[in-house]
Amino acid sequence: MDAEAFETLVSDELDRLPDDMVGGLDNVVFVIEDRPEDGSLDLLGLYDGLALTERAQYGMGDLPDRIIVYREPHLDVCDDEDHLRDEVHTTLVHEIAHFYGIDDARLHELGWA
Repeated sequence: MDAEAFETLVSDELDRLPDDMVGGLDNVVFVIEDRPEDGSLDLLGLYDGLALTERAQYGMGDLPDRIIVYREPHLDVCDDEDHLRDEVHTTLVHEIAHFYGIDDARLHELGWA
């Protein structure tokens, strides 16, 4: 899947998330990159920012947090488009949860890791 088609798929999955999940996002941008900086295929997404629970001094002028979705790792682990959609959905929920201060251990308990 080329970059443009993948971006459309991610956008579609983002639109399918519940309003109360995405409505609370503040100063967050979604970015699609081919691979993580180290070139690996092991990481599907990344939350790069300061969790809502840690934003005591956060305010005007701060650069936006980023939720990064990696295209090539997703394509590597998915067999078809339905699987890809499911995996992108899970990645978005997982990274948005980090924005809200939910750690990996809790995400594993909830089945989102």
